[in-house]
Amino acid sequence: MNLFIAALAGLLFGLGLVVSGMGNPAKVQAFLDLGGAWDPSLMLVMGGAIAVALPAFRLAASRSLSFRARPMRLPSARAIDLPLVGGSLIFGIGWGLAGICPGPAFVLLGAGVPGGWIFFAGLVAGMALFELLRRRVATPRG
Repeated sequence: MNLFIAALAGLLFGLGLVVSGMGNPAKVQAFLDLGGAWDPSLMLVMGGAIAVALPAFRLAASRSLSFRARPMRLPSARAIDLPLVGGSLIFGIGWGLAGICPGPAFVLLGAGVPGGWIFFAGLVAGMALFELLRRRVATPRG
């Protein structure tokens, strides 16, 4: 049952990305191009996502157990630190250059778009490099 619900949620998310145009790198780059032919339509996508997520997160924060009687595990970090800002900058630069973010990358993979495969390979390589660096910094030298 969990796998079915996860697959259904992923299908709905992917469908939303396709319908909104988030799977089209040219549309995303046009949204990010404030000095050129700016396309503000993706603000409606973000507004819709916020309108759905905000009440859901408020409800989740007020509960100690999920609807399935499991403990709620919401993020607790509130600090704005260098790793957060640096990671956000790297994410934003990559998103602006490629016009693809991780969610739509899966849509492009499913559609068989070659650029999606290249982006996804870079995404996986970047995550692996981050994990190697994180372990290296976290491991005391002796």
